[in-house]
Formats: sequence, structure tokens, C-alpha cells
Amino acid sequence: MVFFRFFVPMRFSSFSAHFNLSALVWLCILLPLGATEATNPATAPSAPAAPVDYVLRPADILQVKIYKEEDLTREVSVSQEYTVSLPLIGNVSVKNRSVRQIEEMIRQLYERDFLVNPQVTLIVLKYAERAVNVIGSVNSPQAVPFPPERGLTLLEAVARAGGFSRLADRSKVKIIRTDEKGVSTTFTINADKLMESRSVNLWALQVDDVIQVEERIF
Repeated sequence: MVFFRFFVPMRFSSFSAHFNLSALVWLCILLPLGATEATNPATAPSAPAAPVDYVLRPADILQVKIYKEEDLTREVSVSQEYTVSLPLIGNVSVKNRSVRQIEEMIRQLYERDFLVNPQVTLIVLKYAERAVNVIGSVNSPQAVPFPPERGLTLLEAVARAGGFSRLADRSKVKIIRTDEKGVSTTFTINADKLMESRSVNLWALQVDDVIQVEERIF
């Protein structure tokens, strides 16, 4: 650390006093800044969140490669039963599992009976068609593609359908969601309040959701 010493004589001119006092003030300001930079966890920027690993779906097309085992490389499609068929190990269930999880599972299956320390790489060559349907009082009703490796929010889906029409009742936007058992649930959202809030990423959609925008009643 470098120390500075300022000598202020007992008798000095007004210019000298101004110079020495100004330098001392700047020294007091700059040294603490250099010593405490990025040490306050409350104000330090947080690290960006890691993206959620893609969870496989029926009709996804995958390439499964095993290093130095070219004869085991395959391009396979995820069946409607959420399985893929691979040489030697047969059918592998991929339901509710991500790409990284399936990689590890396949590695363990080959290592258990067939290969020594296999290096498995799984690549999604083509994603199954994924969409939400936006209907009613929007400028371009349509099926909006669902991004394969990230989410989609209510307001993003409406924007991709051309936005609300001038007759839209934005206080009563419905999301109709059907689960795996065929049971439908309807949520009613006030889009005006959603747009006014800072939490614009609320109401994350799920694949096959239906967004219904009603007309205003005059």
C-alpha cells in the first residue's frame, strides 16, 4: 500500500490551503473505493441463472454418440411411450428426464455390461412441435411456437399473436390447461395489471395451453 503525506505549514497562502485540503479530500474518497469494490454481497450483481436443461418429449429426434464406438451411434425418435431404442441395451425410458440425465443413464447402462468408461453424447437434432394456441380478440389468432429450451409467458404469446385487438377485454384473459389425465383447468388473468407490474414474466405457459381473449361487453 502506498501512503501519502501532506505537510501543511503553520503559515500558508489561501491557494496552498485550498490545494492541500482538496487533495486530502480526494484521497479519503478514492482509497476506500479501491479497497471495498465488489465486497458488499447485497449490491454485487448476481450470477446469471443457469438455463433449465431440456426435458425430452415424444417425437423429439436424438443423436446418441459413444466416443470411439461408431457402430453404436444412432439417430432415434422418442416414442409416444417416452422411450428410445438403442443397440445392446434396448429400450430406455426418457419420461420426465432431461438430456443430461439421459446421457448419464445411457452411460451407466453401457458401462454396466458392455463398455469400459463410455463417453456418451446426446444431441437433440429436431424438437417435437410445441405450441400454445392463442384465440379470440387478438390481431392474429394462431398457434404460437413454444421455444424448445426456454419458457414462454402469457404476454409473449399474445404479442406473437399480433397483440390484443381494440375490442379485447384485457382484464379477463383465460388460460385453459389440460393435464395428462385430460382434466382441464381455467385461469383468469388481468393482463392490464400484469403489464403494469414489473413481474412481466409471471404466468409461464405450458405446451398445449390455450389462451382465450374475450371481447369487451359494452
